[in-house]
Amino acid sequence: MIKVGIVGGTGYTGVELLRLLAGHPQVELRVITSRSEDGLAVAEMFPNLRGHVDLSFSAPDPQALAACDVVFFATPNGIAMTQVAELLAAGVKVIDLAADFRIKDIAVWEKWYGMKHACPELVEEAVYGLPEVNRAAIREARLVANPGCYPTAVTLGFLPLLEVGLIDTASLIADAKSGASGAGRGANAAMLLSEVDSSFKAYAAAGHRHLPEISEKLGLLAGGKVGLTFVPHLLPMIRGIHATLYGRLRGQAEDLQALYEQRYADEAFVDVLPAGAHPETRTVRGGNMCRIAVHRPQGADTVVVLSVIDNLVKGAAGQAVQNMNIMCGLDERAGLNMIAVMP
Repeated sequence: MIKVGIVGGTGYTGVELLRLLAGHPQVELRVITSRSEDGLAVAEMFPNLRGHVDLSFSAPDPQALAACDVVFFATPNGIAMTQVAELLAAGVKVIDLAADFRIKDIAVWEKWYGMKHACPELVEEAVYGLPEVNRAAIREARLVANPGCYPTAVTLGFLPLLEVGLIDTASLIADAKSGASGAGRGANAAMLLSEVDSSFKAYAAAGHRHLPEISEKLGLLAGGKVGLTFVPHLLPMIRGIHATLYGRLRGQAEDLQALYEQRYADEAFVDVLPAGAHPETRTVRGGNMCRIAVHRPQGADTVVVLSVIDNLVKGAAGQAVQNMNIMCGLDERAGLNMIAVMP
């Protein structure tokens, strides 16, 4: 059994990790930390875990965490980078679900996240945890930077086109929409039901923190810098991301449906829908799947890719468990074979 600890278990990502790991056949949950809820039974805060998680929250204890095989950080940005080095030195594998190790350019990271990086020497070592791209490196990693939710949906959508150089990389567009849980569990007047219900809006059009992450990863796939317009939107729902992606095709027409089907044929958690389909966020709710459809309107030179994920699962906790499975030599699908919840 893999002994697992979670640092920061009280947010939406933390409880999703608990839900997935509690049902994982090869995991033993050892430690769940929260300074503010120290001593509180996990099942008292999250009644859905009654009968599945018997632990109580505890204050972070370096020795208890060092006794784990894998530690997940489900903490705000800037926390993991102050604690990771000690855990790695103790032989613990670490998966950070925040942004501390996602961006390789330290100056860019510090600009967008507004703080000094505490351990820049580990950023280069950290493996970006998108299995569909970096599976071999994840297998050997001791530190994985779990991708953001928007970057996951956008990167998986553009990936096949960029790998073969089929689109103009100077003018990519990602029009993405997310449910309210993407903003986290903290008190925020803008996320109140009466504020978001029956409404729909764009936000951070001038620049979102995920923009540099997406641009860097798309650039690696394209073999150079990309020009990306990324505009996120808030939907009046709890879970889900829908990314509508636009690019201009280069050269001769290609069988785009075949390209996507072949690229993802062996991927357990990417489902390429039949030609003409339109994926729905409800078909991935609660599951670790990314569903994709590719369109070429009017047979012209514009390609439209539709990509949907559950932001808390494939966009966060589920992908983190997928990375743990790879790092620990387990079946990649272990603990993740759940079917999406409908309606």
